[in-house]
Amino acid sequence: MSDQPVEQEEQEQEAAAPEQEVDVVALIAERDEYLDHLRRVTADFDNYRKRAARDQQSLATRAAERLVGALLPVLDDLERALEAAEEHEEAKLEEGVRLVHRELAQALRNEGLEEVPTDGTFDPHVHEALMARPDEEREPGAILDVFQKGYRLGDRVLRPARVVVAE
Repeated sequence: MSDQPVEQEEQEQEAAAPEQEVDVVALIAERDEYLDHLRRVTADFDNYRKRAARDQQSLATRAAERLVGALLPVLDDLERALEAAEEHEEAKLEEGVRLVHRELAQALRNEGLEEVPTDGTFDPHVHEALMARPDEEREPGAILDVFQKGYRLGDRVLRPARVVVAE
């Protein structure tokens, strides 16, 4: 009687073997499908990354072209001012330099550059105090003098205004 349960178990294993074989084939097919999908997603991501890099480079190039295009008239005016300087025509030289300054300032304003205001009290976010000087007429923290103008582009301070502050 002890042989009968062993035989029955072997028969059950033989019957289950084809089922297990079918499952392996199905699993291999499913694995191949997932690998193919993974390769496609990887290729799509690579293409996206390359396209984003190209778009970013193109945007930077267009921004530089726009700024350089706005500065070309300033360059022309500066050349005219230098020609006037060669001829020693001081009035024309001064007028040329003023024209260059005006056009350069306008081109930079068009790009969003703003001067940091210096008529008021000291603000450490936009001002840099180079020195403090006693002044009885002004309250402490008032800006007395400006050594160098400060500028901001949008919300970012490009260069703080360098000032003298009342003690």
